[in-house]
Amino acid sequence: MRVCPPIRRSSAFPPLLQALIVEAAEIEGHGDAGGYAGRVSALILDQLRRARPLPGALPWPRDASLVTLCQALYADPSDGRGPEAWGRELGMSERTLARRFEAELGMSLRSWRRRLRLFKAIELLGGGLSVTRTAMELGYGSSSAFVYAFRTAMGCSPQAYMRGAMAGRRTGAGPAAQDASLLE
Repeated sequence: MRVCPPIRRSSAFPPLLQALIVEAAEIEGHGDAGGYAGRVSALILDQLRRARPLPGALPWPRDASLVTLCQALYADPSDGRGPEAWGRELGMSERTLARRFEAELGMSLRSWRRRLRLFKAIELLGGGLSVTRTAMELGYGSSSAFVYAFRTAMGCSPQAYMRGAMAGRRTGAGPAAQDASLLE
């Protein structure tokens, strides 16, 4: 029986960034006549700008029009409207919508929607919904398309994830316990 591996949150940070953070902590409070600490800090900021968002986070916009979009998708993840339709709805071009979404949330609308569906899937499956019903609720064309998307994102099938979640509830460990922040 295969159980989903836990998500390693530190893997979102490249080794260079991890080393720079350790270095910054070690040199804090020491004299910096040559500007070394400033250069380390600048590199940390550069690396943070390039880092991928953590998998346990669903960023939320501040811009009112993007909030409207995200609230609608959160309420109905199966909403099939694409960027062109949403742009019209919000009074902007598809390109403007894409640029604003990327600038504010650090990811494309498509990536955000994929992550939202993943979080909703975990919620629905945890509530006892079947894989097929979850797939339909989230707007997937088939349960196999949903299973493929889930496996790609989580590294295991929905069934394996839930087995790990159930085991985690019994023992206090496992994917569900480690990923509880996904649903907060």
